[in-house]
Amino acid sequence: MQAAKTMTHLTVQSGEKMPTVGFGMWKIAKDQTAEATYQAIKAGYRLIDQACDYGNEKECGEGIKKAIDEGLVKREELWVTSKLWNTFHRKEHVKAACQKSLKDLGLDYLDLYLIHFPIALKYVDPEVRYPPEWIFDPSSAEPRMEEDNVSYQETWRAMEELAKEGLTKNIGCSNIGTTMLRDVLNYAEVKPAVLQVEMHPYNTQDKLLRFCDSKGIAVTAFSSFGAGSYVELGMATVQESCLEEQTVKDIAGAHSVSPAQVVLRWAVQRGTAVIPKSVKPERMAENIGIQGFELTEDQMKAIGAMNKNRRFNDPGHFTEAAFNTFFPIYE
Repeated sequence: MQAAKTMTHLTVQSGEKMPTVGFGMWKIAKDQTAEATYQAIKAGYRLIDQACDYGNEKECGEGIKKAIDEGLVKREELWVTSKLWNTFHRKEHVKAACQKSLKDLGLDYLDLYLIHFPIALKYVDPEVRYPPEWIFDPSSAEPRMEEDNVSYQETWRAMEELAKEGLTKNIGCSNIGTTMLRDVLNYAEVKPAVLQVEMHPYNTQDKLLRFCDSKGIAVTAFSSFGAGSYVELGMATVQESCLEEQTVKDIAGAHSVSPAQVVLRWAVQRGTAVIPKSVKPERMAENIGIQGFELTEDQMKAIGAMNKNRRFNDPGHFTEAAFNTFFPIYE
């Protein structure tokens, strides 16, 4: 498999350059993670998107170490992202959570650390269960999420300390919109470098993207294909994949590329980074190989017109069904 030779970047507020196509680690099985990480780096990926909650950071670190030891890449050439989980929002837990991710990844610093959700849950000691996941006590008669009264500002202040100490080069947010971002910007000493949100042709979030651009906040889009990983979780149907749209298929034919490449190219061309996931080397190469063509203005508009404001990753829906707790975060 030939490594991608070109990669565009987004410059964040610190001046660091974040690759526009990264490798997402959500839902990759532990026994496949080390090899998948290694193969992704071999294919040319330089952004690795991780999180405590994915439960495979240790194995990812093994793949990173193998790639570095073999001379495929230097640590400073990688952009490694991780995320603070919901149970670690209190200021006294933020640093330890970051250090746990660093230890598992085998790294001295992160390039980006995000607050995963605007959801503060009661603390679960890593010695009791790690990753803590969503339910406070799985053994209880009625297992459910247990909310903790922690402000986002308290958590953000602790995140700022991580940046000041050099544990992460950049900090940012995930799964929030313009209202919360405005609030963070009002009190932040260290501004959010990146916002990571669900963004695809069915959920274009044009206003949010425009707002972030006006504030110098880079945007990473997850779930770029729409339904994708949510089908097997019972949260979407196969028919809700953006890749099944005739518009996308026609544009793919016009450029002699795949529908997946069209959707990823649309996302990058509108100014966001993407983090597609696959354990198949041929699919890894396909996802990163979107630099050799450009969509026309009409094609960009046609894909944007597919918007339905359809959000697949919505705690207001899945927490009640999966965790016996109604927990909306969006209007």
